[in-house]
Amino acid sequence: MSSKCSSHSNPIFRSHPMASLLVAPPFNFAFRSVVFLVIIWIGLFCIVEISAGGDVGEVLGKGGHKQREFDYFKLSLQWPGTVCHRTRHCCSSNGCCRGSNAPTGFTIHGLWPDYNDGTWPACCNGKRFDVKEISTLLGALNKFWPSLSCSSPSNCHGGKGLFWEHEWEKHGTCASSVVGDEYKYFLTTLNIYFKYNITEVLREAGYVASNSEKYPLGGIISAIQNAFHTTPELECSGDAVEELRLCFDKNFKPRDCAVDSNTESGIVTSKKSCPRYVSLPDYVSLNVGKNDAEVSQATVHSSI
Repeated sequence: MSSKCSSHSNPIFRSHPMASLLVAPPFNFAFRSVVFLVIIWIGLFCIVEISAGGDVGEVLGKGGHKQREFDYFKLSLQWPGTVCHRTRHCCSSNGCCRGSNAPTGFTIHGLWPDYNDGTWPACCNGKRFDVKEISTLLGALNKFWPSLSCSSPSNCHGGKGLFWEHEWEKHGTCASSVVGDEYKYFLTTLNIYFKYNITEVLREAGYVASNSEKYPLGGIISAIQNAFHTTPELECSGDAVEELRLCFDKNFKPRDCAVDSNTESGIVTSKKSCPRYVSLPDYVSLNVGKNDAEVSQATVHSSI
């Protein structure tokens, strides 16, 4: 039989870079196609979810996938004067709209389990938020852990809900090995917030809400270092402090956050790093009116 059509004797097959693919078994091509399609599907799914308001960690954590044990806690606090300045309209759930009852000091954003490499787990065990579990804490949560927005953040099950729902499902479920259930997560966070009272520490050092004063960032950091023997992480919007974070080990002993720092100045850097002089803006709350202001508590209690 002639060997003209043999790939071993035909120089075209020997030299062409696609030769191996042309003679590869059909199974390999089919398998590669399936893998390619799966990768494309996962990518499109993540893009859709992130566009809808999630993040990579939350998207990959949906469905309660088991993730590796976290390394430390990060208590994230918000400065209402900075966050609330972005308020364009009011609603009953927005803590910025409570008139004389609006928050004036740092409020809680969340207690987050983090990894030392700068990443974090999210949506760990699929347990849904139940507002009934924290019914006895609602007074404290409304005052010290309010939502500062009218938007409804995403939960870990494809829907939207309360600010506390988002924090428990995304972050709290990943801390259950240490803090336990939903009730204990919120109670633990409140206790840590009260024990390490950043607003009071700064007030005693002369750093108070003001729309005219600028304060040295190094002074704010030093005040917290002297009080709690840990270096905080700060984020700013322009020159206004927006978030301040304290980090703790799993026994809730203060430790430095796992971020880069400038060893010469001692100033902690972040994605939204602060200038050398910062402000703690005061905020005159918008008032939604007495009837509307009462809806916040009533709305929550109506679901219990």
